[in-house]
Amino acid sequence: MIRSKLPNVGTTIFTTMSQLAVQTGALNLSQGFPDFNGPQALLDAVGRHVAAGHNQYSPMTGLLALRQQVAAKVERLYGAKVDADQEVTITPGATEAIFCAIQAVVHAGDEVIVFDPCYDSYEPSVELAGGRCVHVQLSDGDFRIDWQKFSDALSPRTRMVILNSPHNPSGALITREDLDQLAQLIADRDIYLVSDEVYEHLVYDGVRHASVLAHAQLYPRAFVVSSFGKTYHVTGWKTGYVIAPPALSAELRKVHQYVNFCGVTPLQCALADFMAEHPEHIDELPAFYQAKRDLFCGLLEGSRLRFTRTAGTYFQLVDYSHIRPDLNDVDMALWLTREHGVATIPVSVFYQQPIPEQRLVRLCFAKREETLRQAAEKLCAI
Repeated sequence: MIRSKLPNVGTTIFTTMSQLAVQTGALNLSQGFPDFNGPQALLDAVGRHVAAGHNQYSPMTGLLALRQQVAAKVERLYGAKVDADQEVTITPGATEAIFCAIQAVVHAGDEVIVFDPCYDSYEPSVELAGGRCVHVQLSDGDFRIDWQKFSDALSPRTRMVILNSPHNPSGALITREDLDQLAQLIADRDIYLVSDEVYEHLVYDGVRHASVLAHAQLYPRAFVVSSFGKTYHVTGWKTGYVIAPPALSAELRKVHQYVNFCGVTPLQCALADFMAEHPEHIDELPAFYQAKRDLFCGLLEGSRLRFTRTAGTYFQLVDYSHIRPDLNDVDMALWLTREHGVATIPVSVFYQQPIPEQRLVRLCFAKREETLRQAAEKLCAI
């Protein structure tokens, strides 16, 4: 008899909805990946490096040239100086970085505060470390942190807080004032921070991303995670990174070397080249995705869906209570896929305790204009 270490984990809703989209021929606006390719110069660089024989293991911490590019980007964008050798680690995807950060510092019996709705990898990673997640709900509607609720959730067992901004699934942003508030509340406690910032370059309407890297009180206790896949439209490359102070990086690397050891060498080489040659890609990203958001939301204004344009990420939440208030969001997502040919993600799966009256599904707009127009047409016809 197998005694599962993760008895509550089954097939994720993301896999289910993507499979259903394939089976039904629906437009897949469920999982968060583009239906267009990464920059041609980046793709060409991979071929060059493969042909040049850069196909053996990279250093455990990641290719030095890529770590240096990450450090340069961080200084340029956030004014923060990080040491490429001691503070930057390249990982096979951001999810692995989050997992290793949690395993590095969470012990049996420790508590980790997460904000619901939240990304589905956090809790299993905490449970595998012997810890327990304490769920604090973001406010319904604007998905802000209620700092009183957070303060009430703190206990002597609290070992870590996991932040996510821009936020998946809502697109909400944490502000500098939020970070100041957090710093004040945990100042005298032995609490670490994982800041999941994989959508850091997808922030709209002229707003600047508030990174923990730029916060002098929080960074000394933080693991800051980001993703090349999200930034360069190559999610299948599964390449991310984590920045943490030297002592925390050393602990994370102890775990990372036995989980993956290193990422894929030619991909790291190509990313290092592209970052050096095309720093403008990052600067142009907010406008690139904001145009997609505005096109899609503009088209959806002709539908019975209700929404506020997302502040960040490439996700848009929509309220369907004027269409099928009788359906919970999981049934609504199935109905939309089977009956109307658009695959979405129900928001309740991101909660420990879903809000019964909430009627929200998540749409991904990291798609070609043609895909967004087709999807909007189908949704407006309901």
